[in-house]
Amino acid sequence: MSMILQRVAPIGEARDREILKDASTYVYEQRPEGDILAHLFFPKETAAVPRPVVVFFHGGFWDTPTPTQFVPQCLHFASRGAVAVAAETRTSGKHGTGPLEAIEDARALIRWLRSNAETFNLDPRKITVAGAAGGAYLALLATMPKPKDLPAVDGLDCLPQALVLFSALVNSTTKGPALDRFPNAKSAKLHSPTHLIRRKLPPMLFLHGKTDRITPYDEVEKFRRRMRWRGNPCEIMALESADHSFFNFNVSQKKFELALGMMDQFLVKHGLLPPEETPELVDDMIR
Repeated sequence: MSMILQRVAPIGEARDREILKDASTYVYEQRPEGDILAHLFFPKETAAVPRPVVVFFHGGFWDTPTPTQFVPQCLHFASRGAVAVAAETRTSGKHGTGPLEAIEDARALIRWLRSNAETFNLDPRKITVAGAAGGAYLALLATMPKPKDLPAVDGLDCLPQALVLFSALVNSTTKGPALDRFPNAKSAKLHSPTHLIRRKLPPMLFLHGKTDRITPYDEVEKFRRRMRWRGNPCEIMALESADHSFFNFNVSQKKFELALGMMDQFLVKHGLLPPEETPELVDDMIR
């Protein structure tokens, strides 16, 4: 690593600490490469009943840790009475690892939340997992494999009750930013969500820009059709003039609020968040 990068790294770490100052940070897994962290945002008000949980896996393709990406969304859902989690996993830049290790971490985090449900006053039956790009892929890989390939550990499973997927990677077998991260083409195919579609999967909401050149919209549309053919509830919010990063707070406030509102409504619809009066959104964007 160059001396310039060595100097810059602490600045990034200080920035992250400032953005995450309202979170409570925990080590959810100890790996040979180091401790893996989860940043939990709790509602200010106490609750007599267990709270729903919303977990966010940041974008990128398992290369650089960016746990602050979904902090604005976490603050929103904490204000709505949920415990919101900005998750970290192992990355190539920090740990020298790839997508397979990140998949293990994503599954471990969901099990860890369930194992600590009483401590954090969480409802283990109301866990929503969200993510962007490679983070959306992790959400899918914690959900889609058959039960025999995704067994419970110490009686705890990692299956969420719903998924919300931003600019999602659904096909890891095509040439692009993900394929070369896998040990080989066979591994990429075995872990591709497009090859894992089965019946009895939880509801999914995809939020995707039609001009996304990194994770093409057409792949997600094909995925949705195959999911519905299997009888699974699967929706897309398609934005005509939006690219890969449209949902981020610092990219477009309008699109950020639209995507956040659609996610909020989706969780209310499926009983994973209490109702709240929200601005009326464009219904024909859901397909």
